[in-house]
Amino acid sequence: MPRVLVLGAGFAGLWAALAAARKREEVGVRAADTEILVVDRNAYHNIRVRNYETDLSDVALPLAGLLDPVGVKHMAAEIEAVDTAARQVTVSTGAGKQALAYDRLVLTTGSELVRPAIPGLAIHGFDVDTYAAAIELDRHLAALGKQPPSPARTTVVVVGAGFTGIEVATEMPDKLARAGITGDRRVILIDHNPVVGATFGAHGRPVINEALSALGVETRLGVRVSAVDASSITLDTGDIIPTKTVVWCAGMRASPLAAALPVQRDKLGRLAVDHFMRAEGLVDMFAAGDVAACLIDGTHPTVMSCQFARPMGRFAGHNVMADLHGAAMLPLDIDWYVTVLDLGPWGALYTTGWDREVHTTGAAAKATKQIINRQRIYPPRDGDRAALLAAAAPTIQAAPPTKK
Repeated sequence: MPRVLVLGAGFAGLWAALAAARKREEVGVRAADTEILVVDRNAYHNIRVRNYETDLSDVALPLAGLLDPVGVKHMAAEIEAVDTAARQVTVSTGAGKQALAYDRLVLTTGSELVRPAIPGLAIHGFDVDTYAAAIELDRHLAALGKQPPSPARTTVVVVGAGFTGIEVATEMPDKLARAGITGDRRVILIDHNPVVGATFGAHGRPVINEALSALGVETRLGVRVSAVDASSITLDTGDIIPTKTVVWCAGMRASPLAAALPVQRDKLGRLAVDHFMRAEGLVDMFAAGDVAACLIDGTHPTVMSCQFARPMGRFAGHNVMADLHGAAMLPLDIDWYVTVLDLGPWGALYTTGWDREVHTTGAAAKATKQIINRQRIYPPRDGDRAALLAAAAPTIQAAPPTKK
């Protein structure tokens, strides 16, 4: 029986699997005759872009409820290696290692946080890169809420003033309040760049700075971290900040599985894919999401975000099944780009275009952000087969609406 193997169940992987199931039905092939198998270390789909939020009760969706209704198999396992010559993938479970053969492969293993070899960071640092890490941070804060007051207890240092770092920092006052951490609370945002939100340009940065100031988030810019321990962080200036909570948000890189493949990658470690999501230089392999880079409009490469991962996954899943069964494939072209940055209780920043022109700010942009985070990026969750397959159609959503 032919097998389509999807590695990863993030935004690209989940939608690739659902789209492959949709196309399988469209070409008239039974699930019993062409297998779709998803492999991920977790048995759930993480709404990863919400990991910074105060309430994490609805960000891990069991794969069984999303894939079983459409006849997609799934396995919880660590993906160890991809052998393109042998057309098999080595995975490990509690029962040991296993080799999975494939006829077509869809690589959607995403990205991971870059963790430099800074003394103490691996032991004492926190992050929100995964659901498990976000839960660990919340448990840590809850434990601090029961400790006696001290400057280190009430100070949180967020390292990395990019998209994730800004969202973590602006949400942190509410997280501290929820954890019962009272007193003279401080949130400090650190970055080696001379400005916050370096990629937002001159249009968005004033908005971000206004929100940070309103929320009392301090900034330390143009500095780097030298060391982290259980009760402080040391900067390359020699300054030591008392803190028991360092949240690392400085940089992302494509899954290391891509680095082991015999092709060139970009500076973020991503595979080049064409508009059909075929991995360039690799036979019978498609890739989507953060592990792949496509000149999406002929000029700009995709960025690591669910905005691109979801449609890339849908088209990869459609095209891999079409390719397997000799049907026509569809090219992916996206002619719009927006960002909606959460700025905590202050609101949000909605920008349009690659120059990130400010579209809306404050409460109006926040309403759009909540629609995205809590509705738009979710798959149907009632187990309805037709709804799941319909949601996986290889189409491009319009930009999220908002009121100016």
